[in-house]
Amino acid sequence: MKKYLVAAVFICLLLGQAPSGQASGFLIYEHGAAAMAMGGAFVAVANNPSAVFHNPAGIAFLKGTQISVGPTFIFPSGHMVLPNWPVASQRDWKQHNTVFYPTNFYLTNSVSDRVTLGFGFFSPYGLGSRWPRENPLRYLGYEDDMKTFFFNPTIGVKLTDNFSVGFGVSYIYSTVTFKLAELEDFTAFGLGKYDVWALLKGTGHAWAVNAGALYKTDKFSAGLNWRSSFSINFSGDLTLDTSAVPSPIRPLIPTADTGTTKFKFPDILGLGIAYQATQKLLLSADFHYVTWSRFDKYIVDFTKVPDLTTLENFKDSFLLRGGVQYAVSPKFDLRAGILYDKTPQPVETVDPLLPDSDRWALTGGFGVKISKNVVLDLGYQYEMFSDRTAPNRSIYPLNLGEGTYDTTASLIGLSLSFLF
Repeated sequence: MKKYLVAAVFICLLLGQAPSGQASGFLIYEHGAAAMAMGGAFVAVANNPSAVFHNPAGIAFLKGTQISVGPTFIFPSGHMVLPNWPVASQRDWKQHNTVFYPTNFYLTNSVSDRVTLGFGFFSPYGLGSRWPRENPLRYLGYEDDMKTFFFNPTIGVKLTDNFSVGFGVSYIYSTVTFKLAELEDFTAFGLGKYDVWALLKGTGHAWAVNAGALYKTDKFSAGLNWRSSFSINFSGDLTLDTSAVPSPIRPLIPTADTGTTKFKFPDILGLGIAYQATQKLLLSADFHYVTWSRFDKYIVDFTKVPDLTTLENFKDSFLLRGGVQYAVSPKFDLRAGILYDKTPQPVETVDPLLPDSDRWALTGGFGVKISKNVVLDLGYQYEMFSDRTAPNRSIYPLNLGEGTYDTTASLIGLSLSFLF
């Protein structure tokens, strides 16, 4: 019983989640439809309120008061095959259809010719997964949901007509929900084996900072964006549904426990360039480096069971992004992009809740000026993950739980901006 309680709290507080629609690991980088349509290559562009997220130095060039709001709809599709599983009818599994919709809100206000204040609300880490409850890997988890909410006031300052810097502070609030099965074995007493269904909910909070710089001329711009690492101390309550266990032995199984752990999130460093090739054609490219090696291990503290140290050994990873924008008319822009994302996850820690792999994505979209003061942006992104075969933490002998994952995702981003 103890090892399954440990696994429940550990994996939940580990924030396991499907990576569909995310950057490597469990980072979501799609927080603004215009940027998303250009493959996320926006560090050196940063010409709308989503610069609060992509490069706070960019807001120094924004005039008046600007507001942008919109969701990103994420449609993941996950498929898992267990070729070694002894029951042929239980080898092929698909995730339940689920839609995630992290929402972003940005506000900027130029208080002088040189200084602009901004605020952003977004969720850069999260998502979740829902597999059929009866799948053979349910003991690793079959459903989870994690959200992080960033409240990010910023300031952008033009030091010269062509160069600006930006700085921000974020308060972060996070919630997590996790479900899995625990196997109770009473065969020694002639009573058989029973699944106990576990639910854990937890919360945590933290602070982080971000900063950026932007050099901008009529033809060329170069930018730098940094979002700091941070750690969240999560605490959660575990409850167990023992209704499937025969009543004489039900009192032997605890129905509740609590656990705490510290989860370490990475630094994100972005470098970007943009070039106005013609009056209508804008080209951009970004390189992002993410210090996922901070995600090396967990030490989970429990109230009723022994503490647990688990190694993860993620590696630092990188992303390459490219984007293009073409002004069809003064009121209509077409956009497209491409990105490559290198996974930080070693195959030994791949499981149904986080089957990460290298991926490519193609993007496209448009922006239209509905009126002098209203702009609508739409972006679409299609992600193609490399197939990956993993031991699924070797929870079964003889590689019976080995699985191959096939994952894709579609994303639709909408942003409505108001200029005053």
